[in-house]
Amino acid sequence: MTDPAYSPAKVWEWNKENGGQFANINRPISGATHDKDLLVGRHPFQLYSLATPNGVKVTVMLEELLELGHVGAEYDAWLIRIGEGDQFGSGFVGVNPNSKIPALLDRSGPTPIRVFESGAILMHLAETFGAFLPTDPAARAECLSWLFWQVGSGPYIGGGFGHFYAYAPVKIEYAIDRFAMEAKRQLDVLDKRLAHHTYLAGEDYSIADMAVWPWYGALAKGQAYEAGEFLQVQDYKNLQRWTDAIAERPAVKRGRMVNRVMGDPSSQLRERHDASDFLTRTQDKLEGTGA
Repeated sequence: MTDPAYSPAKVWEWNKENGGQFANINRPISGATHDKDLLVGRHPFQLYSLATPNGVKVTVMLEELLELGHVGAEYDAWLIRIGEGDQFGSGFVGVNPNSKIPALLDRSGPTPIRVFESGAILMHLAETFGAFLPTDPAARAECLSWLFWQVGSGPYIGGGFGHFYAYAPVKIEYAIDRFAMEAKRQLDVLDKRLAHHTYLAGEDYSIADMAVWPWYGALAKGQAYEAGEFLQVQDYKNLQRWTDAIAERPAVKRGRMVNRVMGDPSSQLRERHDASDFLTRTQDKLEGTGA
């Protein structure tokens, strides 16, 4: 559906009512809207996030590092409710001027280091701990190529296909068709790569897989935007194999729970401040006593 009489104005003006479901969190200016300090826990890494695909990338990475025995990767994960505008608080903007989750404070050294953008956080953690990023130049280049492929491609899935297919206030055939075509092209890119390799960067699991899986794994299983049948995701057999294998990793199972506020209560760990939280908070929710 579109207005055949519409043509862009000479100068764009913000009409908040056109924002649909996300009108309260999208605006054409940056910066803080209110003063609010960030809480800081006792661990070396302070994560401020929500379990969107970009948030899950980082909690999976931190849990994978802990699974390998890197005790220095212990972290506090604080919930940022983007629907309520937490990302526009002064403390959060101080860590991420772009007001998007996730944002990380690395307090492992004498001076805290802020890291924002999920791909940058994955690289920072990989280089800090010497894990999940190959050292061989060719393998490293392959890994980083797939990492940045996701960073560049993801907006077409979320901001493009997902928005117009699931969230836009009106259904626009041209927009849905355009982004569905691109979504399927990207699924085909992954499927062909995974036809000959166990993981995206080769035979070893890496930050490339951690970046791509929360977005394209959910799409492959029809969980994203309830669009599985529409995109015929079951046809991408190699992508399905890879998606299922990663989903079975213990660290992935834990990481996808952190900062989650939707879905089955047993899958939610709204904040994570200790490894034992996975047991106690999940059990509380199963018993119906958790917050």
